[in-house]
Amino acid sequence: MSFIHANLIHILAAVWFAICWGGYTRYATWKGRDTACLASVLHLYREDWMRRMLLRDNRIADASVVGNLERNASFFASSTLIILAGILTVLGASERAVSLLADIPMVQQASQGMSEIKLLCLAMVFVYAFFTFSWCMRQYNFAAILIGSAPMVGERHVSEQERKAFAARAARVISMAANQFNFGLRSYYFGMTMLAWFVSPWLFMLMSTGVVLVLYRREFHSDVLDVMVYTPTEAPLPEANKEAA
Repeated sequence: MSFIHANLIHILAAVWFAICWGGYTRYATWKGRDTACLASVLHLYREDWMRRMLLRDNRIADASVVGNLERNASFFASSTLIILAGILTVLGASERAVSLLADIPMVQQASQGMSEIKLLCLAMVFVYAFFTFSWCMRQYNFAAILIGSAPMVGERHVSEQERKAFAARAARVISMAANQFNFGLRSYYFGMTMLAWFVSPWLFMLMSTGVVLVLYRREFHSDVLDVMVYTPTEAPLPEANKEAA
């Protein structure tokens, strides 16, 4: 109880961090069901991609795109292991790390035990990131298998309804992999905010709130979302007609 009382503000900061992360994840999933966002719009593009893929005899380009997406997840999974190794190294020399932080101005002092808890929490965030990226890689593998098993053009025993169902299923698998990649990136964003915890718990809570605002704007109000949603209804006027108008 004395430990909790002495570190109450740090515990509150950790709880606020968990609320920001988990709450935003649930909110983004709920809001994305009936609101245009990056995840929902990209899923529609993936459905178009899979329908057009079924019209091509050569699927090498499609398999190459899936392979590139998988390599992105592989890169982050490898980077996460390096970060975890660095965190565990610092954890093994926590006493020296605490003494180094004590020499930095404007850093709120914390006990060695609390500093070790912070490092363990940071390690848990990147462990979660590793599992999401590795699961993302496996799902992209599943998508590659689906592309390899896609019905060919002109197969008479495959109905049009079966082709549409396959396109929807393949697009769904790729979207699930992309969602896991998105969860992994969020882990990086929120993991970076935990660095502010070593400076001040108040700064940690402020940074957690700021990350939520940044993620919300990027997923629901970004410029790239406006470009992907926008579809011109008329052909642009020639320059001469514009001047006359």
